[in-house]
Amino acid sequence: MKYFVIFGIFLVSFLSADSAIFKKIEKDLDSFIVKDLSQDAMLFSKNEDKLIRPASLTKIMTSIIAIESGKMDDVVTITKPMIEVEPTKINLVVGEKIKLRDLVHAAMIKSANDAAYAIAYYLGDGNKQIFLDIMNTRAKELGMLNTHYADPAGFDSKTHRSSAKDLLTLTEYVIKNKTFNSIVNLKSYSFYTQDSGKKYTVATSNKLMKEHKYIVGVKTGYTNAAGPCLIARAKKDGKDILLVMLNAGNRWANAQKALDEAMGESVPSSELLAKN
Repeated sequence: MKYFVIFGIFLVSFLSADSAIFKKIEKDLDSFIVKDLSQDAMLFSKNEDKLIRPASLTKIMTSIIAIESGKMDDVVTITKPMIEVEPTKINLVVGEKIKLRDLVHAAMIKSANDAAYAIAYYLGDGNKQIFLDIMNTRAKELGMLNTHYADPAGFDSKTHRSSAKDLLTLTEYVIKNKTFNSIVNLKSYSFYTQDSGKKYTVATSNKLMKEHKYIVGVKTGYTNAAGPCLIARAKKDGKDILLVMLNAGNRWANAQKALDEAMGESVPSSELLAKN
């Protein structure tokens, strides 16, 4: 009987610590999900069904469609519509010939909008809307009921929307793909054009990946309307944690606190609250 009482006290204390830290973080953002994939358990959520602008988190769908197309070794000839897009860009040049897999790397690692547009125009047979239709069909198939894509790179529009829950659903799907995981786990990547041999190098925009080995992706995002966004995955000692943060103030610091807490590496709740 003593054992069960002690265990119960420990469990309540543990859950209270989680609640205190996650609740402190949630004040800084619109939507927030933390899930323990290793236990298939939701640790915390806030406004998971709220409609938001997904910014460059959109490129997750753009990229998985390319990966699943079976055309990753196709050579894409860059056209003018592919580069008529605002930064972030890798400054592709009309006429260059680049493998589709290299464009996917640039879109996911650097968050290059011209790479995302190149993917869309190529797989849409020169028509961006055809690719958007593919994106929206795929979203419905995955059960992403609050999602509608109006841009393959993630630029804001009234009809470009998603939710934290939908983005979690998408991410849980794509991380089952080995090619996707190998791409988002890279801090940098270099490739060469197929015509002239020009070299491109892209580096991750995920600050957590630069500082912590247990961070294994997934994607950053930002627009003026969407605010800072992040989907991050951490794996260590048998734990597998997925985090979704939308319109997140103090994005990097709060993401670190949330992941540390979920991984069991945070300071005690009382110490954290005392420091803040």
